[in-house]
Amino acid sequence: MRVPLSWLAEYVDLPAGTTVADLHAALVRVGFEEETEHGFGVSGPVVVGEVLEFTPEPQSNGKTIRWCSVRVAPEGQVAADGGADVRGIVCGAGNFLVGDKVVVTLPGSVLPGPFPIAARKTYGHISDGMIASSRELGLGEEHDGILRLASLGLDPEVGTDALQLLGLDDQAVEVNVTPDRGYAFSIRGIAREYAHSTGATFRDPADLPALPASSGFRVRIDDQVPIRGQIGCSVFVTRVVRGIDAGRPTPPWMASRLRLSGVRSISLTVDITNYVMLELGQPLHGYDLDTLVGGITVRRATAGETIETLDGRTRKLDPEDLLIADDEGPIGIAGVMGGARTESGAATRDVLIEAAVFDPVSIARSARRHKLPSEASKRFERGVDPKVSEAAATRAAQLLVELAGGTLDVFGSAHHAAVAPAAIELPAGFVSRLIGVEYDDVEIRSALAELGAAVEESVDGFTVTPPTWRPDLTDASTLAEEVARLGGYDRIPSVLPVAPPGRGLTRAQKLRRSVARSLAAAGGVEILSFPFVREADNALFGAAEGVAPSIRLANPLDAESPVLRRSLIPGLLAVAKRNRERGFVDLDLYEVGSVFTPAEGVVYGTDTIPPIAALPTEATLAAIQDGIPPQPRHAAVVRIGNRVAKQPGQEAIPTSWRDALDAAQQIAAAVRVPIRVEQGAHQAFHPGRTAVLLVDTADGPLVAGYAGELLPSVAEAADLPRVVAVAELDLDLLIRAADPDAHAVEIAALPAATQDLSLVVSSEVPAGTVLDAVRRGAGSLLEDIRLVDDYRGPGVGEGQKSLTFALRFRAPDRTLTAAEATEAKLAGVATAAEEFGATLRE
Repeated sequence: MRVPLSWLAEYVDLPAGTTVADLHAALVRVGFEEETEHGFGVSGPVVVGEVLEFTPEPQSNGKTIRWCSVRVAPEGQVAADGGADVRGIVCGAGNFLVGDKVVVTLPGSVLPGPFPIAARKTYGHISDGMIASSRELGLGEEHDGILRLASLGLDPEVGTDALQLLGLDDQAVEVNVTPDRGYAFSIRGIAREYAHSTGATFRDPADLPALPASSGFRVRIDDQVPIRGQIGCSVFVTRVVRGIDAGRPTPPWMASRLRLSGVRSISLTVDITNYVMLELGQPLHGYDLDTLVGGITVRRATAGETIETLDGRTRKLDPEDLLIADDEGPIGIAGVMGGARTESGAATRDVLIEAAVFDPVSIARSARRHKLPSEASKRFERGVDPKVSEAAATRAAQLLVELAGGTLDVFGSAHHAAVAPAAIELPAGFVSRLIGVEYDDVEIRSALAELGAAVEESVDGFTVTPPTWRPDLTDASTLAEEVARLGGYDRIPSVLPVAPPGRGLTRAQKLRRSVARSLAAAGGVEILSFPFVREADNALFGAAEGVAPSIRLANPLDAESPVLRRSLIPGLLAVAKRNRERGFVDLDLYEVGSVFTPAEGVVYGTDTIPPIAALPTEATLAAIQDGIPPQPRHAAVVRIGNRVAKQPGQEAIPTSWRDALDAAQQIAAAVRVPIRVEQGAHQAFHPGRTAVLLVDTADGPLVAGYAGELLPSVAEAADLPRVVAVAELDLDLLIRAADPDAHAVEIAALPAATQDLSLVVSSEVPAGTVLDAVRRGAGSLLEDIRLVDDYRGPGVGEGQKSLTFALRFRAPDRTLTAAEATEAKLAGVATAAEEFGATLRE
């Protein structure tokens, strides 16, 4: 909201010398955010001049200039810049006559740009100043020539200060108005807030003498499609002014205030309605009464109905659009834009003024549906004071009478159906408890009364009825906020909460951070992707086989991604694709985040929503929790390109399924839980390069995730290279399976005994299961076991393979003998033989 200082000063006392900085500071104290300041950018000696004579002089470039003699001060007096009273000025415009009063910028003045004015030689003359146009003065965009003051209805004395005459010496402050404080989108609202901040006397511009009761004009409210149970129009007031001269110019003081407020001057009738809207916060519309057919009906649009709006476009209406219509059809989209058929213009003689209050939700939807945001819709969306409509219509009528020469008619209407604000109970001591500052009853009553609320004592505190311009005051908490705001935010202590001793990150949080740090330390880049994916992504990655249920969003940001993810891989692939398109071909990306895994047939969500500022019960919390689908945290990795870049003495090493398996092992190691790797299958993975990752739990072995290479067709569909290494693990499952008492192992001081072991097994037996059998059979003396070779060929029977393992044995209290190490190894061989028929390779 932009607030010209001269306008504000009409309704609240501003101390002499008040600057825009002072005004900003005052408004910040009552909770407004400072934006910027505005002015016309004109300074210096700018005066009224009279054209005494001019000589046209054609130029070689085809242009004709005028060499003018202009009086800039009364005869015999010194001009505002200290020079002579008559000046020679070169002017390129040709729309003025001898005797015209014009605006002259003398040397030393500055125009917007900045454009300093000085005496300079041009076209063979010394031009001692400049005759200015409206655009050069910052008054408007029109540039049909220089500004003739007679066109504004002005005939001032020569030498008069033109800055003051045209309002160019005014300034405006701009503040950010939050959506809940729509009343502040007006000079009236800002003046009241300035009074709250400084204690200055506030004079309500809506306090106008009552006009004769208007009657005779038919208005019917016919709203068959209420939004949220609210009828679309609660107030509709009309006034008629007859015999106006629509061609009269807008007074300079009004045009300059509109310009400073960010509204361009259009015509006197339109400018008056805009002026009153900015002053009182009530949007108005002026109809050419002679073009109206019958009375006015406020109704919803019918299917297929259209309207030509003021911007000349024909718009197809939606049945939810609230319309203003006469007996011939629509004449405006309520609260958004009027229709072209009843537009007031230069030929308008009789004007019907409309001041109405419409449902905020209905107006907001229509404005967005038709892409027609406006100053009017902005105010209706935030709520308009239903008690100000009569005053706004009266104010507009008075200005039309005063400035356009019209005559007020008693013909009109007044429909009022607004619901009075509901009383709010404010318990004793509530404000102090909520804010943390002691407020006595006198201060609370005074602050609320200053807002305009009616305050009465009750058995347990106060009964407060908010004013009609504050629809945001709905409960005791909002009243307490207002008491704190008017009492001064500086009174509220800044106390940082102290964490209870002994508290910190939970075990799960620490382990999740350990995983992220481990992947980052290995060269990975963490990303955070959107949790919204396509249904096809969930079907492909959300389960190893089949289609898994998904949570669908009620109002998705992207219609192509309407469900919540069951896997982190789609987001990682999208980020990899985007970066690869930008030239990053070697990528190691990872993400740690939540996925959403609803159970089949379960309906999630709850209608049990606790009220604001009320402590929810255990039953309420349980109902909310039951309405939330499972959201386990996963860790996933995607790697493409080269694992090792080509460099002197080193060929490039491309990424493969081994890198995905390494990443999975790295995640498990960070959580300190062993995982078993077996050959597996997943519909999104390469059938021969897929590992299923198992973890042992109290309920037996469970699938913790998958690692390997993407199916080449899936990689191609994602615009990625043929080889994409991916791994994804259920991090919550790994953390639950991890030993809570796991700790760092002391470095052994005694020497280890190492031995190799080669076993022959069926080629269908996974090497991981054989390794696990040997580990279990060898017992506690086996410190480490690794697969070092998988041989299939001569010397090994058909359908069999030779697996070679490197084993390391160590005892914590003695040096092992070779016999002890061999005995433990053979125990492991016995277990593998029993479970898989393994034999020692000779």
